Amino acid sequence: MDSTIIIEKSVIILVVFAVTMIMAMYSTWAERKVAAFLQDRVGPNRAGWGGLLQPLADGMKLFSKEEFEPDTPNRFLFFVGPAISMSMALMTSAVIPWGDKFHLFGRDIILQAADIDNALLYILAILSIGIYGIMIGGWASNNKFSLMGAVRAGSQMVSYEIAMGLSLIALLMMTGTLSLREISLQQSGMSWNVFYQPLSFLIFLICSFAETNRTPFDLAECESELIGGYHTEYSSMKMGFYLFAEYASMFISSTILAVLFFGGYNYPGMSWAVENWGVNLANVIGIGVLFAKICFFIFFYMWVRWTIPRFRYDQLMNLGWKILIPLSILNIVITGIVILRHELAVFLGF
Repeated sequence: MDSTIIIEKSVIILVVFAVTMIMAMYSTWAERKVAAFLQDRVGPNRAGWGGLLQPLADGMKLFSKEEFEPDTPNRFLFFVGPAISMSMALMTSAVIPWGDKFHLFGRDIILQAADIDNALLYILAILSIGIYGIMIGGWASNNKFSLMGAVRAGSQMVSYEIAMGLSLIALLMMTGTLSLREISLQQSGMSWNVFYQPLSFLIFLICSFAETNRTPFDLAECESELIGGYHTEYSSMKMGFYLFAEYASMFISSTILAVLFFGGYNYPGMSWAVENWGVNLANVIGIGVLFAKICFFIFFYMWVRWTIPRFRYDQLMNLGWKILIPLSILNIVITGIVILRHELAVFLGF
């Protein structure tokens, strides 16, 4: 591979990781501000203007806290758990198209760290591996409440990953590709997939809440039953990694929703902007549009958390197995019938 391409991709990867960490960090600030707004409070407002330095203060507090370790025979796994969760949350961002391209130094630079044909399969695989961080952490903590929280998280993620994968099959049948870049290019203007696959979007959105352990699906760490859940025994920065992984997953999940169903970086009049303002300015606007969509979904995650009460565990499993999975299969059948009917009409010349 050309050294220029290696440098280019390395810079993109570093920028994407940095943006993911910054978004995860300031999502903690936004969570408190949204909760305060919905509960008619002020929220953090001491560290910096409007409390904008509060995430940095929290990070310094976590770094400076004393490390406590439980009496466990699995000390190595106790350290590995949060590292896996954090790594998997960051790795998902590698295949996301953050924009179309920039034309710099006489060449086109694609705003994507890795443009692979099977990007959707890669995302589902990484999401599946992420549960190991939670399971290992809960097991290695040598605490029955942590283990129970980890088992709950594992059962929840396995259940909802099935419905999530089935919801994407209908989208795959319509788009004919697993590449996120191709899916984004097909949604130019306002040809967003949410208008053609609303049921897939709804199922994927619900499953995203379960995958990120967000309310009303946060049964893995409900304080009234399991103290702190799978990270009860963690402190200092290891605890911070679990919290950061949750917010990073929320950011990546919002990004995937925007790319798959809401056009990603596309916006109405983008082709006109490319012709009249140039490809660079048009794509800067596209990046801004993508992040506006991401911020909306992050706000929606937080809005739901502070509005809807937590489900019972039996309700959680019933929703996944008895409602979402049958709905996903029904959506695949309906999509298949519509595609077959269209192809027959084209074949017969109607």
